[in-house]
Amino acid sequence: MIVPPAPARCLGVDPGSLACGWAVVERCGSRLSLVEAGVIRSPRGADFDQRIHGIHLRLAEAIAAHAPGFMAVESPFVEKNAATALKLGQIRGGILLTAALHGLPVGDYNPMQVKKAVSGYGWADKTQVGKMVMTLLNLKEPLAADAADAAAVAIGHLLATRSFVAAPPRPQARPSKT
Repeated sequence: MIVPPAPARCLGVDPGSLACGWAVVERCGSRLSLVEAGVIRSPRGADFDQRIHGIHLRLAEAIAAHAPGFMAVESPFVEKNAATALKLGQIRGGILLTAALHGLPVGDYNPMQVKKAVSGYGWADKTQVGKMVMTLLNLKEPLAADAADAAAVAIGHLLATRSFVAAPPRPQARPSKT
């Protein structure tokens, strides 16, 4: 007999130094639902270490409030600007440290993998991904773009790790010693 797994929660993160999207998505059997999502905005001109710290604090709050079982983070696409790539790498480092401090395993997905997971097409544009996130999570209104991207990362992870566990074997009746 096959038993569906217990609900699974994933904190999806779309890294960014000015706008970092996050979303907690839950999977129960084949049903996906949004728990909460948001965008962490850092003020322009803020010291870079303070941006990383602010992202860490907000993600830690989301972890404490919603108890996800794992985190999924979008990998950056190849940046042409080395300084931008370095900053995004530092942001990702802070995000990965947050996961490690909370004991969360991390799934790492490139943008094409995320797009393919939610839309079936690795070259889907942001609008298509946003619409599919709305459909998959049965949302009435669209999420902010960065939060929708984070939800897509979480959905992709939950779909990639979906599995069913066989029910434990039933104990056999022992013959009586009469």
